[in-house]
Amino acid sequence: MINLNNQLEIRHLQYFLVLTETLHYGKAAERLLISQSALSQQIQRLEVIVKQPLFKRHNRKVELSYAGKLFKKEAKTILGQMESSMECWSHAMEGYQGIIKIGFVGSAMQDFLPDKIKQLGKSYPKVKFVLQEGSNQTQLELLENHQLDIGLMRSNQVSETMDFRSVSKENLCLVLPENHPVLKKGFESLKQFSKESFILFPNQQSQMYYQQIIGLCSSNGFMPKITHQSIHGPTIFKLVESGLGISIVPKSLTLATKCKVKFIELTDEPFKTELFAVWNRNTDNEALKIFLEILVN
Repeated sequence: MINLNNQLEIRHLQYFLVLTETLHYGKAAERLLISQSALSQQIQRLEVIVKQPLFKRHNRKVELSYAGKLFKKEAKTILGQMESSMECWSHAMEGYQGIIKIGFVGSAMQDFLPDKIKQLGKSYPKVKFVLQEGSNQTQLELLENHQLDIGLMRSNQVSETMDFRSVSKENLCLVLPENHPVLKKGFESLKQFSKESFILFPNQQSQMYYQQIIGLCSSNGFMPKITHQSIHGPTIFKLVESGLGISIVPKSLTLATKCKVKFIELTDEPFKTELFAVWNRNTDNEALKIFLEILVN
């Protein structure tokens, strides 16, 4: 057990994290506005405090050790918790009775989330909320680091420290260029598009949703030829408009676009997409508990 004896300082964690991003003492020192020798001394001091080498040094090359990789996660958590606590204090001084940092995927803002936020603001005007758009993966990372209180995402594949709840389910829609020969009246099944190029959300950013689209195409007898990927709905629509492929998106994402595309709702497909609320299981944020009640009603 390490006895820190008040030796560990916030700056040690900040310096350490910047160095993990650059893996270069000169670049990290420049970003931190300190000398390279001062940074080296502080990192060495940190390693003495935690009694572990956090970096491997090979000539001019720097890489994280196993202990360093583990420490990086904890350092992010500590700084995230501190930032969250200071935000809560600051907002309490302004007269707010709570704060909720809400992450969301773009499609959630098109239909589901705005009404819930309005309801929160009307019923609990002294609860402040902060919104941040991000992919499933980004939201999960921010939740782990306590930089979000809740995420609205299209995945329930979360760690054991998280709870989740399905808050919305909707149909998928096929996205076609406006001049595509297949019309809504002539649509029979996805088999008609087995030779098309597809533009999808990246697998690494939204694995559950990506695999759902793959399963949908597979159930129609083909594997999609994926030529482009994007996490942003407007980008996907612009690529489709430009004739670079077709796509499949949640119905809610189709509600606001000026691109020259058309949509065919896949009403007869058993595959639906769900929106999940995800949050840290051990939260003590009372304002979050209020918001969770609003989400499911």
